[in-house]
Amino acid sequence: MTTTSNNAITDIPGIRVGHYTDLGAVKGCTVILCPPEGAVGGVDVRGTAPGTRETDLLRPGQLVERVHAVLLTGGSAYGLDAAGGVMRYLEEQGIGFRMGDIVVPIVPAAVIFDLRLGSAKVRPGPEEGYKACLAATGGPIAEGTVGAGTGATVAKTLGGDRSLKGGLGTASIHLGDGLVVGAIAVVNAVGDIVDPETGRIVAGPRREEGGFFNSIELSLQPGFARPGRRQAQAQEAGRTATTIGLVATNAGLSKEQVNKMAERGQDGMALAIRPAHTTGDGDTVFALATGGWSGTVDRGQLQRISNAAAYAMARAIIRGVTQATGLGGVPAVGELGR
Repeated sequence: MTTTSNNAITDIPGIRVGHYTDLGAVKGCTVILCPPEGAVGGVDVRGTAPGTRETDLLRPGQLVERVHAVLLTGGSAYGLDAAGGVMRYLEEQGIGFRMGDIVVPIVPAAVIFDLRLGSAKVRPGPEEGYKACLAATGGPIAEGTVGAGTGATVAKTLGGDRSLKGGLGTASIHLGDGLVVGAIAVVNAVGDIVDPETGRIVAGPRREEGGFFNSIELSLQPGFARPGRRQAQAQEAGRTATTIGLVATNAGLSKEQVNKMAERGQDGMALAIRPAHTTGDGDTVFALATGGWSGTVDRGQLQRISNAAAYAMARAIIRGVTQATGLGGVPAVGELGR
């Protein structure tokens, strides 16, 4: 199992990624464009506060199997409007679900809550979604404080004043014989970011004397749930959290198998974010299977692909934080001088 050339989800042939970034308003969006024929899509939503679009049709048993793009965006529920610009771009290309001479692009989407950072009145809309499509490329992807990760923050267990900058990250895994699995994540978590291979906290609530608190240990203390200013700050920060992302492969998977891969993407989220899937999160993972790989996917091969999806998601999350730069008064982990 090795990292492929760009260590990005674009290592899957036919996948392109584009960003729109507004550093002044601290907002942005990211589009993942599928090959023109689309890709079999799935989703797994584990957060209790999701902001999503077109997720029902991704579940097994629904009529539509293929999607043509996925939008990850800031701006909370307002940011879902950016999907209209993605649809307009795809319609102009003649890409979408066809009904005679009518074409309807299928564009699922998910948002993070980032309205506390920068301007709450400036959100990605149709024009920003369209611009992200125009910027889409199949090569290396900009990471960190860019696109949907522009306004993301992490490590908010003790409130926003001890948080760190989140961001967007991507990773890919080569499984041999041309089989590739990739992930992209927008990391806006309330919890700590942890390297699952070492257990080291990469980003946690900042201590005044340097280093990080451990959010799991904090949350287990008897006094953590007692009323008080710090608890109120933590509760408010917890309601502004959500990590969203996508895992993809060039294997030919069924809709049921793609949804299973999305579930394993959530497992990768839990590996790298502690705690994950809290009551304030809207954690959502999409999955895509482009089907360009010629090999057979039996039960064992599906297990390999799913394991790689979890691992790639965890690595993408870590990169989203380590590649970020400080913005809006929130420092990045790479700027702490540790």
